[in-house]
Order: sequence, then C-alpha cells, then structure tokens
Amino acid sequence: MPRHVTTTIEDGVAHLRLARPDKLNALTLEMLDDLVAAAHGLRSDRRLRSVIVSGEGDAFCAGLDFGSAMKDQKGIVTRLVPRPWRGTNTFQEAAWALRRLDVPVIAAVHGHCLGGGLQIALGADFRITHPDATWSVLEGRWGIIPDMSGVHSLSQLVGIDVAKKLTMTAEKLSGTRAREIGLATEVADDPMAAARELAAELATRSPDALASAKRLFETTWHGGARRAFARERIEQVGLLFGPNAQRAREANAERRPPQYLPRGRGLVR
Repeated sequence: MPRHVTTTIEDGVAHLRLARPDKLNALTLEMLDDLVAAAHGLRSDRRLRSVIVSGEGDAFCAGLDFGSAMKDQKGIVTRLVPRPWRGTNTFQEAAWALRRLDVPVIAAVHGHCLGGGLQIALGADFRITHPDATWSVLEGRWGIIPDMSGVHSLSQLVGIDVAKKLTMTAEKLSGTRAREIGLATEVADDPMAAARELAAELATRSPDALASAKRLFETTWHGGARRAFARERIEQVGLLFGPNAQRAREANAERRPPQYLPRGRGLVR
C-alpha cells in the first residue's frame, strides 16, 4: 500500500508533508502510523532546527477518511489502545508526537483544516493559516468527539466556553476567524513562505534555548507556580553553563552572528 506521509530535511528544517492530495489529505489509519513514525524519527536528529508540517495539493487535511478507516475496525481498536510508556494511543500520538520534539514545529495551513487535521495543526507550536482556510472541530458532524489530543490542545488556546461551542457545533471558521479566537498564530496569504521565514528566524537562536523554552512551556503551562519556578531553575543552569550560550555571548560581544553547535541532549520530559 502506498504511503502518504513524506519527510525531507533542507538546511536543518524538516518538511513533514501529508501527501494524499487527491483525497484532500484525509487521514487513513496507515497515515496515522506514518505520522507517529515520522515524528519519532526526527527526535534523534540533533542538527534539526525546526519542523514545518503541511499538506500537498488543495488542503492541509480534511480529517479522518471514515470510508477507509471503518473498513478496518480491528485496526481502529488496535490504534485506540494507549501505550503505557507514553500515555497516548496512535490517534493521539499522531498529533502529540509533534509536542515531544525538542524543536519548534510550524503548521502551514491552507484549504481544509478539519477534524483530525485541525488536531494535527494544534500539535504544532505555531500555526500559520491562509485567511480563507476552513477550520473546524468537525467530529461533531459525525457524532463523535475530538480524540487526537485536541481537547487538551484547545484548553491551551481558547476558553472552555469557546472550546465547547466549537466541539458541540462543528462550526466552520475561516483562517482569519481562527486567528481572532486564538486557534491560529498568524494569517498569511502564503502560509508556507511565512513558515519558512519563521523557521529561518528561529534558526538564528540557540537550539538548546529553543528546546528548553519548549520543554518549560509544555511541562508547566497548566501546573502550579512552584513547579514552573523549579523547572526554570533546572533548565537555566543547563543553558547558562552550556557551549551554545557561551557562543551566543561571544558573538554578541563581537557583534557577529553566532555559530551554534548541534542541540544538546537536554532533559527528559
């Protein structure tokens, strides 16, 4: 069976593409497996600076392909079983694995961003959308709920009333409206060009500092102050005496761009 997720790396930027354009990149069960494998495969590349997630053709992702998935009910059940060592099942990990990466992840959204596709976009750190893209927590149309980590992601971006309304009504929003309510980070006529620009800007910063910042936010955002303060101290000590912070200090003193080493091992989440 042909695979419909591709990964290429250019100048330290991984391009993770949903590649089923004839079906608006609607997700098959095999695509979920491939998304998990692709994200996990990127974790070991310490030269990686960022990841851009996009969809080929006319859409980012139209959500789960129910016609394909429901033909394999055993496969659905298998993928619903959580892996105890990571706390997610395959559906959830397809989106949440992006959060586990120690590099910034940018979703470039155009066309449809529906259901599971929206949840994959929410797994990114930043979402840049075309103003006319269509966003929807579409699961309500099919009599189900978002189950690819979307509820937790929504809780980080919008109020509980907005999250409930989006989930219960399956309302469709434009990219512009998605930005207004906080689902999207930026609006751009060319989301891929804007994503590449952001990736280039992020590449000018220490990869260790970016990794620490992402870990800090991901592990403390909904926690208490004491936990956040403790994590800040731990991360900062590792950075302050690390080689990339030294390179940043030297480059700033000499008024030149820093030349960073590959990302260090960092902390375990």
